[in-house]
Amino acid sequence: MSSLDEFTTWEPVLRLIRAGNAEELAAPGGYVTGQIGPYGWSLPILRGFPLPGHAAQHEDVQDEFDAVRRVQSALAEAGVDNIPFTAEITPTGRTVLSLLRPSTAVESGVGGPHPSSLVLVEGAVPEPWRRLPDPVPGAVPAPSADPALLERTLRERLPDGVGATDEEFAAAETRLGVTLPEELRSLYRVTRGRWQDWGGDQEVTERVVQAVGCELFALDDVYIADPASRTSPWRYAAMEAVVTRPDATVQGVVGSGGWIVFADTGGGDRIAVDLTPGPRGHLGQIIVLSHEESVGADLVADSLTDLVSRRRSDRRGSSRREELPAVARVNRAALDSVEAAVHPELEVLSIGVWEGNPISLAPVAGLPRLRTLTAYPGTLAGPLEIAELTGLEFLDLGPEDWRVLLDAGAVPRSLSAASIEVHGERHPLPIVDLANEILALWDRPLITVSVIKGDLGPSA
Repeated sequence: MSSLDEFTTWEPVLRLIRAGNAEELAAPGGYVTGQIGPYGWSLPILRGFPLPGHAAQHEDVQDEFDAVRRVQSALAEAGVDNIPFTAEITPTGRTVLSLLRPSTAVESGVGGPHPSSLVLVEGAVPEPWRRLPDPVPGAVPAPSADPALLERTLRERLPDGVGATDEEFAAAETRLGVTLPEELRSLYRVTRGRWQDWGGDQEVTERVVQAVGCELFALDDVYIADPASRTSPWRYAAMEAVVTRPDATVQGVVGSGGWIVFADTGGGDRIAVDLTPGPRGHLGQIIVLSHEESVGADLVADSLTDLVSRRRSDRRGSSRREELPAVARVNRAALDSVEAAVHPELEVLSIGVWEGNPISLAPVAGLPRLRTLTAYPGTLAGPLEIAELTGLEFLDLGPEDWRVLLDAGAVPRSLSAASIEVHGERHPLPIVDLANEILALWDRPLITVSVIKGDLGPSA
């Protein structure tokens, strides 16, 4: 047994929790939840407010820091990254602490004390992350693409630039698995983008940014923005769809082997050369991948020459699309019925807050591409209708609807991942039990609960 399972390790945290939650803990069935990780924590601890005109001081929360560090040391010793917990503490001090040890089959980082998405098939990713860009056999560079002009322009702006060698270009192409386009080679022949070449001089760095028009990556740091480079939790990724309109300049994929990222906007968005453009795009056009989105990109320039010359494209540049008909949301602020969502291309059906009669899924049974269903708790007329949706790969339901499916042996075996939608105050342990029932159907690693009992003694 590691120190993580010892009551004394948790005792200082538990005392702080009791001091700030006496009323909640004294209620019948009362409990509190929290979470501690190596770099942060979320605890139901009441902190005092500083005096007017004074900032909060480190000393004001020293007890909390000390108590948490004790647990963090035990986490490191046990090799555990993050641990949610529940605590039940009686007025006399009798304590039951339940540690929810993570499962490798449960995504972390979302859901608070409740389990996040359950990955039922090892290594499975949502359908948009499996989509490849369409072939573009007729794509050609924009008329403005001019590698020679680009290189001359940059040499005028950066006369002291240190360019990449043929050996460095060869190494980069071997690492990336693609041949670098001529415009990108022209850029890196003038400056290979290494901080060391600039001697750490911030003024030189700013000159390079001004010369190129973006924060240039070193040639060694250029990478391919394939789908694996744009990670997203299942419960969000499964709600996306890949759609490329006939008039799109950029394909609406998650990532592409032809998106060569070479720079940053300075705000976290990546800038790439696009070798797999949309139907109306140009080979080698410049696109931006937003750090706030997981699908598609925006066109900013028809060529790298245009980008450096400060000529932005005036064509319709975004690969973003109207969600319908691939993604449909039925709720009091969107579609007013499931029937309105029915379409052969429907991939994602989300049923949200609903004020009418419970909803039947019969209208969408048999749709060939429907792969994701999410339903707000209490909105479905008959959860067993889900059994008719034979192509589902992701399902997100409330605990009661999952209970109906489990009791009937009707959980779709086509699922690759699942999620339990929890609203309001729900004790985490029954939700963990439900999650483990679902995981067990696929023989996946279960969430384990370690129960630690102790006595804090009566409150002072």
